[in-house]
Amino acid sequence: MEASWEESVTYSINTIYLLFSAYLVFVMQIGFAMICAGSVRAKNAMNIMLTNVVDAVVGSISFYLFGFAFAYGNSNPFIGTDLFALVNIPNVTYDYAFFLYQWAFAIAVAGITSGSIAERTQFSAYLVFSFFLSGFVYPIAAHWVWSPSGWLSPFSTNLFLSSGAIDFAGSGVVHLVGAIAGLWGSIIEGPRAGRFDAFGKPVPLRGHNATLVVLGTFLLWFGWFGFNPGSFDKIVVSYPGTTYQGNWTSIGRTAVVTTLAGSTAGIVTLFGRRLLIGHWDAMDVCNGLLGGLVAITSGCSVVEPWAAILCGFVAAWVLIGLNIVALKMNYDDPLEAAQLHGGCGTWGLLFTGLFAKQEFVIQTYNSGELGVSRPYGLLLGGGWELIGAQVVEILVIFAWVSVTMGPMFYGLHKLNILRISIDDEVAGLDISRHGGYAYAPHEDNFPQSYADYMRLREDQS
Repeated sequence: MEASWEESVTYSINTIYLLFSAYLVFVMQIGFAMICAGSVRAKNAMNIMLTNVVDAVVGSISFYLFGFAFAYGNSNPFIGTDLFALVNIPNVTYDYAFFLYQWAFAIAVAGITSGSIAERTQFSAYLVFSFFLSGFVYPIAAHWVWSPSGWLSPFSTNLFLSSGAIDFAGSGVVHLVGAIAGLWGSIIEGPRAGRFDAFGKPVPLRGHNATLVVLGTFLLWFGWFGFNPGSFDKIVVSYPGTTYQGNWTSIGRTAVVTTLAGSTAGIVTLFGRRLLIGHWDAMDVCNGLLGGLVAITSGCSVVEPWAAILCGFVAAWVLIGLNIVALKMNYDDPLEAAQLHGGCGTWGLLFTGLFAKQEFVIQTYNSGELGVSRPYGLLLGGGWELIGAQVVEILVIFAWVSVTMGPMFYGLHKLNILRISIDDEVAGLDISRHGGYAYAPHEDNFPQSYADYMRLREDQS
């Protein structure tokens, strides 16, 4: 049946909106790269930049071949079994724009994990885990929560606990998945050389460039306006029984909510860390801001602006507290990725179960249909169903990523292809593995190339 002119215009506008959102989310890869580069020492800058590129290019192939099918194939509640390599795309449900948008999410997950294991990981290990995480582990979690046939999906015809889990843009599916993977990788690898002294006391190994961290933070914040508002997929959807309201209204509110949560977390972190360490720290503020953005990602479409401020406030203290605990446990994560994306992502899922507003839930998941009733935030009188589904999502994501990525990292460790040698680590991955430094060295006694580095090692031996 041929589409009417009005239907064609609507479809075109929605496609342009989704493509623009996909481009914004892809810009976040630049943000990840800048933050990663600035957060490591200069001797590892080229390595971490290359791993960010690898996460994108390897993740693209694996998500095209397998990942999209596992995530959005409509065969059963646990895993998709069709649409491999985009066969039968476009169809009545999905088109190329939707694939591109979901691809941008998939490659972001591996970027989170890369930060946790930075400065000590063999390059070949990145190739393996990026392919596996983007092509299999993440897509299964996405299928559970985002596919209409997923068992936890709020779009399902058979809602889990009569609600489904609300994880609108991925506090759990994206951020918690990437964080748990990075957590296991970092635990199995162990801390960087020199991170803790002989008595277990932490030794600062600060990143070399706060300018790159701040630039990356703003790029990520900019990309988040595609990440969160873009997750509506369609902008031209009107709500019945309202005047001039539709998805465009919810999209605007979601952008405001996203901004407020991130800003609040940044301010709280600024003053909180000032009280703890005695000075103003730009890198801490950037991580705090990102923690607020991670936390609001789950409920950004279903909460009021005032609730976003509360979300950001708590997210800041979650991050500060987890960083203290990490140091006490001699856990080393150069970018605080597990604490930031895991801790704040977990809080974001719980926050949604507490503060989701029924009107917004119906607008988001039923296009504002009249006469519909759904569970909503516990503290707003919505009952225990939604918060129960949120807790289940947290538990199953932790279990799923642990039983897949944990053994994978352990296998790489046993094969001696996970961590670099101590000599190469101390010298830096740029010179020992990538043929030279990201920056031109100023000291004359520094090896200028990989050949110089190898001659120096031979002289020392």
